[in-house]
Amino acid sequence: MTLVSHVMAPLADDSPRVAASRIASGVWFAVTGAASFAMSGPLAKGLIEAGWSAGAAVTARVLIAAAVLAIPAVMSLRGRWHLVRRNALMIVAYGLIAVAACQLAFFNAVDRMQVGVALLIEFTCPVLVLLWVWWRHQQRPSRLTATGAVLAIGGLVLVLDLTSGARLDPVGIVWAFAAMVCAAVYWIVSADEDNGLPGIALAAGGMTFGGIALLAAGFVGVIPFRATTENVKLAGTTFDWWLPLLVLGALTAGLAYVLSIEGSRRLGSRLGSFVGLVEAVFGVLFAWLLLSEAPQPIQLLGGVLILLGVIGVKLGEPPVSEAPPGGATP
Repeated sequence: MTLVSHVMAPLADDSPRVAASRIASGVWFAVTGAASFAMSGPLAKGLIEAGWSAGAAVTARVLIAAAVLAIPAVMSLRGRWHLVRRNALMIVAYGLIAVAACQLAFFNAVDRMQVGVALLIEFTCPVLVLLWVWWRHQQRPSRLTATGAVLAIGGLVLVLDLTSGARLDPVGIVWAFAAMVCAAVYWIVSADEDNGLPGIALAAGGMTFGGIALLAAGFVGVIPFRATTENVKLAGTTFDWWLPLLVLGALTAGLAYVLSIEGSRRLGSRLGSFVGLVEAVFGVLFAWLLLSEAPQPIQLLGGVLILLGVIGVKLGEPPVSEAPPGGATP
């Protein structure tokens, strides 16, 4: 018994260090993924201003991501195709809900209301994730977590610059809330490690089914499809149309989803979804760099509040020993 204790002692001493390393890498993955996601807005806007419809741009983005991730996903499986068969329904649901339905609901929302308001409603999905964890795992949010959530959402309002008033539309609000639910599903499913499926395989499968669903929606007229080969102007420079489109698919979808999933699996859905709010901050910064849309001081203040909110949510997380089986909160 003494020998066993002696051997296990270093492992026990290292466990907090391992947990801290996992959290640190999770934050890096989540923040980098959020930055990649945020670049999609300015790139898509450049394509739209060149003559693309939003539906055509996002469908191409998702399908390109599926193609880019196909070979790495197969390699990550290492012949373990039983994981795909066992999780087939989950992969399809992920693609249809977290990818296709989320995009479709958001497009219908912004068709009827301001983009900032639609984003605000969709980006409140971390609150829904909090409620899910509370109900599913009986983990009531601490006072510090609740305070952090309020700070983060308040910062989001400032970053999206909604303080000057906004036009609301009842149908648009319904669509925006649908996008919020789909986004919450994205964070919850992305954080689940128990299925054994590599994150890149989940992303590739989701992109494939989501892209097919969006393509079908375009063919039947649910979302408008319009594409052009006109040059795209970004950061004062003109590019061939295919280059921004390739970056939009490979970087802001393919790489972004993989990074975000890996971050969620290390941080859990609750903390990961709040870290994901920094996407709004990066969106403002990329709009400044690529579209010359300089941020307002109030938006910078909002970014600080989001950061403080994320810190509050992290400090309010239960100790590792109190987390559900399998590590981080799913």
